[in-house]
Amino acid sequence: MEFLTALWLPIFLSAVFVFLASSVLHMILPMHRNDAKPLPEEEEFCANLNAHNVEPGEYYFPACASMKDMGSEEMMAKFHRGPVGFLLLSPKGPPPMGKLLGQWFIYCVVVSIFTAYIAFLAMGKGADYEHAFRVSGSIAVSIYALGSVPNSIWKGVPWSNTVKFLFDGVVYGLITAGTFGWLWPTT
Repeated sequence: MEFLTALWLPIFLSAVFVFLASSVLHMILPMHRNDAKPLPEEEEFCANLNAHNVEPGEYYFPACASMKDMGSEEMMAKFHRGPVGFLLLSPKGPPPMGKLLGQWFIYCVVVSIFTAYIAFLAMGKGADYEHAFRVSGSIAVSIYALGSVPNSIWKGVPWSNTVKFLFDGVVYGLITAGTFGWLWPTT
């Protein structure tokens, strides 16, 4: 736990700086405005979901009961007929932005804590700016950036979206690296 007492300030400040940078990237810059497309016939689609009382959650379709069923002729026909996809449904009502932003900030703190822990194990106290920047940056970029890749591999999220989130992750990681390099304990 020595790393927490030695690195509490860069942990907290890097989370604040990443939180602010993410606000700029997602609310001010136009980069993420077209990440999701609107559905054709949205009203009809939503009415159909409401008529079936589909609960919030993640859905895959066509769904099969087991891996054994995955290769059956019936499932293959469903896959070829389509559509094939994932559907993510949130609870009804406007997004609870305060709660979501709070969860994002906690996530930023957790990433900074893991970055601090691993970097402290690797370097201990007394690392210079460049070394602290490289080590903490490698860790933070890995955490922030690489988590979005499996969604393109397994769920069909467009690679163009993932590239944007990789860019975001590199920015967040470099901000974290700069903060840790700046405030790394000398003794």
